[in-house]
Amino acid sequence: MTGNHFRPGADPFTERTPRVVAARKLTRRAERDKTGRFLAEGVNAVEAALAHGTVHELFVTERAAAAHPGLVDAAPRVSPITDRAAASLSETVTPQGIIAVCSLVDRPLETVLESARLVVVLVDVAEPGNAGTVIRVADAAGADAVVLAGDTVDPHNGKSVRAAAGSLFQVPLARERDVSSVLSALRTAGLRTLAAHGYASTSLETVQFGDPVAWVFGNEAHGLPEEVLTSVDESVRIPLYGKAESLNLATAAAVCVYTAAMAAHR
Repeated sequence: MTGNHFRPGADPFTERTPRVVAARKLTRRAERDKTGRFLAEGVNAVEAALAHGTVHELFVTERAAAAHPGLVDAAPRVSPITDRAAASLSETVTPQGIIAVCSLVDRPLETVLESARLVVVLVDVAEPGNAGTVIRVADAAGADAVVLAGDTVDPHNGKSVRAAAGSLFQVPLARERDVSSVLSALRTAGLRTLAAHGYASTSLETVQFGDPVAWVFGNEAHGLPEEVLTSVDESVRIPLYGKAESLNLATAAAVCVYTAAMAAHR
């Protein structure tokens, strides 16, 4: 490996090197919460982390460093690693050999809701791939914030980070366990709250958009709890024109969030 980041002739770190061992612990939520750091793996995530996040260290194999010299040059600290070390840090079948140690991205709820006009709220969402995909949808639709409420999966989970494809660093995120305080914060911020609910009497086709809006989505299997459905401004269902009984969470979120975003951009 060449470049001013690498010590000439230095051996790359192995999977047993203490810094690699410490980084591998960040695949566990408890360690992420304790250290305030997480792993962003792959070119998309690393590129976004370097542009919009806080990167502490970049672990990179010789092959990945040669393929992505720009990312290597942009990193504050670069640690060469073996392919086996890369595999130990990776949660994918085919590691790309480039992993950044980053600061957690979530911010206080009030901060992310300030002057927001389109917000996406996930309540008790269990599947990390879904959470990451919805974060990506929110970013693409120009949402101002994503709020992970209740018992929602950690967005810094490796699978969630990969599904977000870089968007984790681009759209403001907040985490709050108390769902009722999230709903009251949305109201205080002047947002109209719409819950996506398959059995709602109001169809998405009939909803008028114009005010700042927060879309609220529930758990993949159980949907939203009754207390949430009764405290939002309105529950809305997506019309199903074919024979499918329902849409999955990420698809439903894409339809709802984009409907609001396109209305705002017309």
